[in-house]
Amino acid sequence: MSTQKSQKAFEEAQSLIPGGVNSPVRAFKSVGGTPIFITEGQGAYLSDVDGNKYVDFVQSWGPLIFGHRDESIEAAVIEAVKHGLSFGAPTEAETELAKLVVSFFDSIDKVRFVSSGTEAVMSAIRLARGFTHRDDIVKFTGCYHGHSDALLVEAGSGAATFGNPSSPGVPADFTKHTLLAEYNNIESVKKCFADSSDIACVIIEPIAGNMGLVPADKVFLAELRKLCDENGALLIFDEVMSGFRASINGAESITGTSPDIVTLGKVIGGGMPVGAFGARAEIMAELSPDGPVYQAGTLSGNPVAMAAGLAALSKLKKSARVMKVLEERGQRLVQGMQSGAKELGITMQVDTRGSMFGFFFNDKPVKNFADACNSDAELFAKFHAGMLEEGFYFACSLYETGFISTAITDEMIENAIKASVKVLTRIKNG
Repeated sequence: MSTQKSQKAFEEAQSLIPGGVNSPVRAFKSVGGTPIFITEGQGAYLSDVDGNKYVDFVQSWGPLIFGHRDESIEAAVIEAVKHGLSFGAPTEAETELAKLVVSFFDSIDKVRFVSSGTEAVMSAIRLARGFTHRDDIVKFTGCYHGHSDALLVEAGSGAATFGNPSSPGVPADFTKHTLLAEYNNIESVKKCFADSSDIACVIIEPIAGNMGLVPADKVFLAELRKLCDENGALLIFDEVMSGFRASINGAESITGTSPDIVTLGKVIGGGMPVGAFGARAEIMAELSPDGPVYQAGTLSGNPVAMAAGLAALSKLKKSARVMKVLEERGQRLVQGMQSGAKELGITMQVDTRGSMFGFFFNDKPVKNFADACNSDAELFAKFHAGMLEEGFYFACSLYETGFISTAITDEMIENAIKASVKVLTRIKNG
């Protein structure tokens, strides 16, 4: 497989764009080699500048549940473009999409649209602080909630501590109100509440997708809900990734725990840049212009993005059964890869939630970020490169989740399993 044109494109991009990419993971730093430069997506496939074709298990990191260039979404976008790209004024499409989102989530009465997941989370935390009149927040190591300053922190000593910035450019004063806890460890959360009586909210990915796929335990989430209630803090579910991927009705429908605020993105934009946050009416009443908590955006509720989101969610609502089909295909993929690896003496940990899947080259089950970090990163990098050679595009980091789209067929799943065995055999034999 030739990648000469991708290599040339990457060299040119590096001369003009930091690292040659506009989002760091795309640079292939954790898997080595040259990032593949894409020219087109169609259905289940990506095509690159060298003419190579890949079955895409990334699907733009989640949004494309119906694959690339879905006809109904594409038609909705083209029709919307004919009427204008942006108005900076209300449209009925915003209300229609809001109706759809609210209809899926029991915990959401009202929703505010923004332009990215980062913006949705940043705004949700501001709303929680405004509603509770408190300053501190609790987040979990390994959960990614966008790149806003207060959330770019790393753990200090102990199970939970006030966070220190994990990126230059983030003043310590901006993160001093962020406390860190360990995912799936309720005692670490209790320590946070013992350390501070000023906690506004706890934010969590109920189905973590940014340390690989690591779902939160149901009992842990129930205890988290109880802790928040006992201490007057709000519980935020960050479902920017898992929303409409793990379940059509949100993580609350499969975990049994209801959040106070939900953040969304990806699928609700059908491939266009969209984010959202929603909650019960009492909380959302604090948001400007109804209340004092300010949030705004020139492109919020962009008509083209709303059209794409409406088409995607409308199609999903009409064919809700598709979630079961996608989950079965995801299970078949990772279980088939796991079985093939086992025959070669390689241990894999696998999991699925809806159309999301994850795997680790790890001897032990992965329950948190520390567990994920004990996975074999070198083997993953070799596996990733090998699967590219075989025509399968997996996430270029062991800390990312994979996605199944409706365009991925049973035959593609079987071929991917066979390719994985072939690649792992080649790696083992040196």
